[in-house]
Amino acid sequence: MGKKRIIKKGGSGADEGLKSRSLSKVPKKKVVSGTLYVGATYNNTKLLLADKSGNALFWSSSGALGFKGAKKGTPFAAAKVGELMGEKGLLVGMKEVNVIIKGVGPGRESSVRAFISKGIDLEGVKDKTPVPHNGPKPKKPRRI
Repeated sequence: MGKKRIIKKGGSGADEGLKSRSLSKVPKKKVVSGTLYVGATYNNTKLLLADKSGNALFWSSSGALGFKGAKKGTPFAAAKVGELMGEKGLLVGMKEVNVIIKGVGPGRESSVRAFISKGIDLEGVKDKTPVPHNGPKPKKPRRI
């Protein structure tokens, strides 16, 4: 006959193994204030936590937590990434953070809300989404 396929039906949450693995790598230096960079595209949400001078401490994304395909771009996946980054920030001793958001994806707000829910104060939010000033000339329409 053939091999039987086993289909796992679990919650559509983040992979626990990937989450615990990313929490295990924590540097020993203490950082009180820092900057959270949020890159929110339509397909993914990436977060980077840095100190005040811009040195990266941690990063994570929806794809790194085990979300695949269209689920990576959802606000739920972005919230899970925000919670993970908040836990990492608390492990380093972070008290306050500036947020710089870049992109127009669906996870831009939910990731910041989940990050703040871990108890880290928000100093300010800055939107650095690139806006074209009419960019390059578009291609001519095809003539058939």
